[in-house]
Amino acid sequence: MDIKRITSGLLGFPLVLIILLIGNKYVVDVALAIIALLAMNEYFNAISKVSNPVRWVGYLSCLSIGVVHLIPAENLNMVVTITIPAILIVLFAQVIATEMKTTFKDIAYTFIGIFYVVFFIMFVALIDGMENGKILIWYAIFAAWGTDIFAYFVGRLIGKHKFSKISPKKSIEGCVAGTIGAVLLMLIYTFFINNYLGMEYSYIYIGIIALILSLVGQIGDFAASSIKRYVDIKDFSNLIPGHGGMLDRIDSLIFLAPFAYVFFQGTFL
Repeated sequence: MDIKRITSGLLGFPLVLIILLIGNKYVVDVALAIIALLAMNEYFNAISKVSNPVRWVGYLSCLSIGVVHLIPAENLNMVVTITIPAILIVLFAQVIATEMKTTFKDIAYTFIGIFYVVFFIMFVALIDGMENGKILIWYAIFAAWGTDIFAYFVGRLIGKHKFSKISPKKSIEGCVAGTIGAVLLMLIYTFFINNYLGMEYSYIYIGIIALILSLVGQIGDFAASSIKRYVDIKDFSNLIPGHGGMLDRIDSLIFLAPFAYVFFQGTFL
């Protein structure tokens, strides 16, 4: 059993709990911007083995998360939509300004990183800022970390059938257990908030959401693993003992966050 992994999780969870429960949406936005900076730096360090990323554009993009709720809600979609092509224009301008010393491959890796880290993390901030966001955000967290926890322990106990060479330590048994565990956690959570916080969320709808989010989160985990295999590293960093880097810890959460945001707009909640 990985004691470092368990200890880091136990120490980190209260910090997440405090920020999400006590902090308002602006505090959460700033915290997520810092997380994005750490994750972006890890991503850039990883792909520096195969390219020369445009770091300043990536880091500047991360800071945008800290001000996402300063933008009027009615203008947010327009701002986010125009930001994506604007970033691409800036990256191509870098190619032109450097007379192609910055290459197309460099800006391609950079743009993917910005979309992967910044855009996905932004949806975590948007969920927290929704009506009942302080309640809904935990569905996303339980879907991601619940899947990880159940998959890890069940995989270590009875995992025998390897799932993919992308992540050799993951087993089919662990992946299935992770999904079942996440669904159960989210249904239990629904029971408590319905009975003690006066919510009336549909168990059927939550069960379907839980299933989808858990599967998407696991794809996110494999996506991060595929990047690491491509650049031949084990973890993005050693920031969190037993877990690796910040991006290792949030890879499944940020991947499922956009889907969670859409599902939480559903009328069946």
